[in-house]
Amino acid sequence: MAFVIRRDAGLYGYERALARAGFGAIAGADEAGRGACAGPLVAAAVVLPTRPIDGLNDSKKLTEKARERLFDVITRRALAWAAVRIEPAECDALGMHVANLEALRRAVARLDARPDFVLTDGFPVDGFGVPTLAMWKGDAVAASVSAASIVAKVTRDRIMTAYAADHPGYAFDVHKGYCTREHQAELDERGPCAIHRMKWDNVARTVRVGQS
Repeated sequence: MAFVIRRDAGLYGYERALARAGFGAIAGADEAGRGACAGPLVAAAVVLPTRPIDGLNDSKKLTEKARERLFDVITRRALAWAAVRIEPAECDALGMHVANLEALRRAVARLDARPDFVLTDGFPVDGFGVPTLAMWKGDAVAASVSAASIVAKVTRDRIMTAYAADHPGYAFDVHKGYCTREHQAELDERGPCAIHRMKWDNVARTVRVGQS
């Protein structure tokens, strides 16, 4: 299938072109937490309404306050949305690339209605049962993928903030499980906790004898 996107089409250009090509429900899918060494991988899928939602962008380019506001708007106005999590032990068992693909499949499968087309950020994902398009920096160029990136990011940030109370001393509410200098210092001092991804080299090397 071929369709043309004008350079000035804006963030909704792909969705509008696909609608002109005869596709109805168009889902965007993205993940958050792929690069973290602690906490779950979270993926989201969103089918947006025809009326645009102002302010959508790659979640990483938005402030926390903007993401939280947009999360509320997206989840209220979306025709369908879903978020799923893959826990650290399953990420270790599958490997991050396979876990990423599986998370995106699960998010799309959990939508209330099956989409007619799926846009994904980054690399191709099979198994949706409908046509798909993988997009480089999709969260910055396609509205539905941007919306999915925001839902995934906010969902995961909330999870990690809650984990900060369960695992004091790791500052999960600050770095959200990513491999920052502060996080590594806590790992080196304390060793990993129950939500660390044990297959990551920087985590594995901090395991003490007798620690599981």
